[in-house]
Amino acid sequence: MPKQVVVTTSLDFARSLDHEDTLRDYRHQFHFPKIGGKDALYFTGNSLGLQPKTVREAINNELTHWETYGVEGHFEGELPWMYYHRFLLKQSAALVGAKDENEVVVMNTLTTNLHLMMVSFYKPSPTRYKIIMEAGAFPSDQYAMESQVKWHGFAPDDAIIEVAPREGEHTLRTEDILKVIKEHGSSVALVMFSGVNYYTGQFFDIPAIAKMAHTVGAYSGFDLAHTAGNIPLNLHDWQVDFAVWCSYKYLNSGPGGPGGVFVHERHGNNPNLPRFAGWWGHDEASRFQMKKGFIPMQGAAGWQLSNAQVFSFAAHKASLDIFHEAGMMALRQKSEKLTGYMEFLLNDFNADRDIFTIITPSNPEERGCQLSLVFQYKGRTVF
Repeated sequence: MPKQVVVTTSLDFARSLDHEDTLRDYRHQFHFPKIGGKDALYFTGNSLGLQPKTVREAINNELTHWETYGVEGHFEGELPWMYYHRFLLKQSAALVGAKDENEVVVMNTLTTNLHLMMVSFYKPSPTRYKIIMEAGAFPSDQYAMESQVKWHGFAPDDAIIEVAPREGEHTLRTEDILKVIKEHGSSVALVMFSGVNYYTGQFFDIPAIAKMAHTVGAYSGFDLAHTAGNIPLNLHDWQVDFAVWCSYKYLNSGPGGPGGVFVHERHGNNPNLPRFAGWWGHDEASRFQMKKGFIPMQGAAGWQLSNAQVFSFAAHKASLDIFHEAGMMALRQKSEKLTGYMEFLLNDFNADRDIFTIITPSNPEERGCQLSLVFQYKGRTVF
């Protein structure tokens, strides 16, 4: 029989968990800010991740590459710039559960990529024009949806359907999301949700949402800004049409780090799908012939506009390599233990005080590595 573990609030028990942690040495691969001469206890990786210690060398290598080769750096050296996006594909594909490297690409930044994807996947008609999204989505998503429907001549109050929690609840029920999609049926053009809601930490049922979107004839898209690097994903098998994410939060690529894109192979291999085209998304074999007539590269790479921002890509690659080595399943297992133990400690502390409410779902399968607390009083003081 497995050994039964008695969970306690003691420091010795917490240290025993650290001792058993197979990923504990990865902590030493990151720089921590100093407070009072000591490493900070860093709880804001959901806003900006810590710097991997390998980033400085990665960027310095590219500076040397530029210094050594000049413009020929696009074709010479260990990591030629011409092909730089390729050096991040294997790690990115594994990160989001793509079928292969063709379904992903690193480019631009998050909201830019969201707009580019909506050029292809939000194609409203007079009768099918609505977007369904969660209420309280991150403002960038709200602004993107609002501006897109206006661009197409629709009124946001009519075209955007926001699914809100029930009265007295903080998070959404999957059944309510699916019900709203079904109710609006043939008028829905796009179902656009986040993977993990930035405020509540709720992890949405992506495959169920994508399936219902397709059932009513709509596309399904997901903003994974708070999901990529947080939770293992399986976007290809979940039949998601497209997804976008940033890399500066959980993926530790630095401020303004590059964004990622997933496009399911059924769309990535369709050259007739409308898109905004750029030179770097043109067929690589004939790109330098400088001819008219856009021929997209196969897969998500066909949505590229411009060449890679090499220095930020180098920082991103340094972090992605760490994630790839550690593995998302191992990271998720640690995440569940960390978040679960913190929840235990908070509930123990709050039992006879009733100072706050944890609004993040208590079911580990319905949350990322996050607990959101709403305080009854003195919230600012505690912060």
